[in-house]
Amino acid sequence: MNNSINSKVKRHWISRIRFQLLGGLFFATVLPVFFRPYPFLEIFVRDNEFNTLIGAAFAVIFGFIVTRRLSNYPSVNAGSYVIISFSVSYLFTAGMFLMLRLDYSRPLFIISFAFCMLWFVLIYFVAKRVVKAKYAIVPGGNAMELISISYPQWTVLSSPDEYRLAFGAVVVDLRYSHEPQWERFIAECALKGIPVYHTKLLKEALTGKVEIEHLSENTFGSLLPNLIYQRLKLSVDVLLALIVLPLVLILVAVAGLAILITSGGPVFFKQQRTGFRGEPFTVYKLRTMKILPNNEDPTETAGINPSQTVKPENRSRAITQSDDARITPLGSFLRKYRIDELPQIFNILKGEMSWIGPRPEAIELSTWYENELPFYPYRHIVRPGISGWAQVNQGHVAEVEQVGEKLHYDFFYIKNLSAWLDFLIVLKTVRVIFSGYGSK
Repeated sequence: MNNSINSKVKRHWISRIRFQLLGGLFFATVLPVFFRPYPFLEIFVRDNEFNTLIGAAFAVIFGFIVTRRLSNYPSVNAGSYVIISFSVSYLFTAGMFLMLRLDYSRPLFIISFAFCMLWFVLIYFVAKRVVKAKYAIVPGGNAMELISISYPQWTVLSSPDEYRLAFGAVVVDLRYSHEPQWERFIAECALKGIPVYHTKLLKEALTGKVEIEHLSENTFGSLLPNLIYQRLKLSVDVLLALIVLPLVLILVAVAGLAILITSGGPVFFKQQRTGFRGEPFTVYKLRTMKILPNNEDPTETAGINPSQTVKPENRSRAITQSDDARITPLGSFLRKYRIDELPQIFNILKGEMSWIGPRPEAIELSTWYENELPFYPYRHIVRPGISGWAQVNQGHVAEVEQVGEKLHYDFFYIKNLSAWLDFLIVLKTVRVIFSGYGSK
């Protein structure tokens, strides 16, 4: 067996960090010099051009770090975020030039940006077609569950001697009692520097879901979010809400006027939902449904005591179905592009919600889910958000089976709470808004 395991795992050259980054720096800081709108033979760069190239190098490194960090999360095709990541890094660099009043060459900066984009788009386009992760599965326990995941490429080992260099890592259910020869094989892989992944953790990394099976699990402790980041996040949420408040007020005013013209009645509706640490709060939205004969909004509920039994009619009233007949034509448009959610900026200013977090549920639904789904209340350990990890990956759901999957997404967000994940959700939210994905 010793001959079947090498101490190093070979990686395709195009996926190496040094190749990608050094190539990006060459394309962004060396090649642009020969494409300046000056005589070709003018080799020496001017002072403003030197500043430009230094800034371009910073933009490449920063954009590369952002892209690499985002690509570590599930359901992320790094190539699709190349343009966004490097656009942000170059815009940030241009802003620093303006703030510090540094002289720089705009033509050279634009050329550098174009060459940088050309390099990294080409890299990820080629890498997607020639590089595919290959994992060797050690049979036993829950390891075979991974085969249902289409990516990466799986091979189930029949014996320890079957492992070859074609595999980049080994996957094993570490909670399962393997036979001695398999245990020696796993230990030798780890000693030789070959990655050994626990089935449960790898499944979380590939699916973006965290499943809690037992309260005593060690992984449950990691679901306690970073308290320092939560406090910082709250401050950023409020500051950002104050900055965009004038624009939101204009959009809400236009949408409100359209509601009055097309359907009359109240512009807003309020609803009791379960919020941070299980405390009820009133959420504000633009009305998108028809008015019932008794002038009661069909989705507005006063809330109930969580200890009470939830009546089926209350649940059905709180659930928005696909092609719900109660939704007005204008309401369908507002829902598709999430314009109806804009009034929740006031919930953010009050500290009841965040821009990013698990979506708050109506108290009727939340009580129902708590009775049906183990550990459901733990999603309330962070502030609810206007958008969240479950929304950008799953869309709007309401039935218990689907909410169970949604809960796994929420736990993944709580466990991996960070600025990087929030930034990724913002990018995905923008794409969702323009595509209308998951709206009802």
